Amino acid sequence: MPTTDTYDILIIGSGESGKYLAWTMAAAGHRTAVIERELIGGSCPNIACLPSKNIIHSAKVRSFTMRAAEFGVELESAVTSMKGVQARKRAMVDSLRQLHLDRYRASGAELIMGEARFVGDRTVDVQLADGGTRTVSGEKVFLDLGTHATVPDVPGLVAARPMTHVELLDLDRLPEHLIVIGGGYVGLELAQAMRRFGAQVTVIEQGHQLAGREDADVAAALHELFRDEGITVHLQTQVSSVEGQSGSGVHIRTDGPDGEAVVEGTDLLVGVGRTPNTSGVGLEEAGIKLTETGYIAVDERLATTAPNVWAMGECAGSPQFTHVAFDDFRVVHDNLTGGSSTTTDRLVPYCMFTDPELARVGCNESEARRRGIAYRVLTLPMAAVLRTRTISEPRGSMTMLIAADSDEILGFTAFGAEASELLAAVQTAMIGRIPYTALRGAIYAHPTAAEGLTFLLRNTPTAPAR
Repeated sequence: MPTTDTYDILIIGSGESGKYLAWTMAAAGHRTAVIERELIGGSCPNIACLPSKNIIHSAKVRSFTMRAAEFGVELESAVTSMKGVQARKRAMVDSLRQLHLDRYRASGAELIMGEARFVGDRTVDVQLADGGTRTVSGEKVFLDLGTHATVPDVPGLVAARPMTHVELLDLDRLPEHLIVIGGGYVGLELAQAMRRFGAQVTVIEQGHQLAGREDADVAAALHELFRDEGITVHLQTQVSSVEGQSGSGVHIRTDGPDGEAVVEGTDLLVGVGRTPNTSGVGLEEAGIKLTETGYIAVDERLATTAPNVWAMGECAGSPQFTHVAFDDFRVVHDNLTGGSSTTTDRLVPYCMFTDPELARVGCNESEARRRGIAYRVLTLPMAAVLRTRTISEPRGSMTMLIAADSDEILGFTAFGAEASELLAAVQTAMIGRIPYTALRGAIYAHPTAAEGLTFLLRNTPTAPAR
């Protein structure tokens, strides 16, 4: 019989939730192990959030070179070197991996590289990355399995070997013509970046607008941005079939408002959603139930249906953001150490890093109407924020929703330069239940993006037209 190594804390997956729980519990004296099959630190520092924002910033620099004369700078050429773009990104990723390894060593948590599968209650067999197997159990077990990009069941799509964000973010060449299926976060961020590097880009979205959860005016502003940057967008368009192979040439048959058509390109990116990494892990052997959509079923404290087993991050159905995964860690750790935290009614902000950024927290108008929430609204064009004039980035607007019968802030959306920084200020006020009138009386430094709140809040909130 193989020997079973037992730990106080066993974590499967080293993503945002898992690694912080490991470092914290190990440093507190608990014998802790983390099993990770490949990406030390999870997807965010390796293949997702941080690499994508690194490459997006390189694309912004390239866009500045194309506008150099506007800023009084003379350039002879501004040719993109994707190898140079990738070298910068890979240097960042390498440094982040080392940072993670240093944190594991400092905390005392053991990092086990391999693939885990449950063989019983709180017990897994691990196929070790360097060969061999181990059987490991935990007094308390935490699942941080993550998700992966969904490739829809479209005839010919899998055979075409499309890229997901993982492959595109590691591409050493510039696609001649990139076709993007999906008008959400991944599709929009990477479509704009590739266009700014010099690729021809076409986006195919089955919905009636880009960024389907946003208000129509925000979606229209995004569409206008893409049109101005030379990106072709097909809305209300279904992909019927795919021929060819990404990297050498693809033919996408579509069905849209004008009937059937063919879109041809050299490369194909799929960005239509995420699938939880819950199959093939043997969860059923440990009494861990899934939801109908394949996520791990958890309660408001992130406990699963199995005793002393918790799930965190995207595999638990949490909103798919790194900052939410960190908050999952906070909830679980707080409850392990005598607190009483839940995921109920969390105020979750998000930011899409197109340029300009799209940031939102709380309700937008579409959601407020859908939920039957009465509200008043304040709006301001970003061009009225003097900071945008100094940096020549006046595109966009900001909107704040105010309760109809009080001065409570219900939500805030900003599409514009430095929108994420505006977001943080309003979110802080919402957490503290500070009325919008208190923000109106604040003094903001000039000229900053936050100063825009001064001018937004000097207006009188009005009820929406019915």
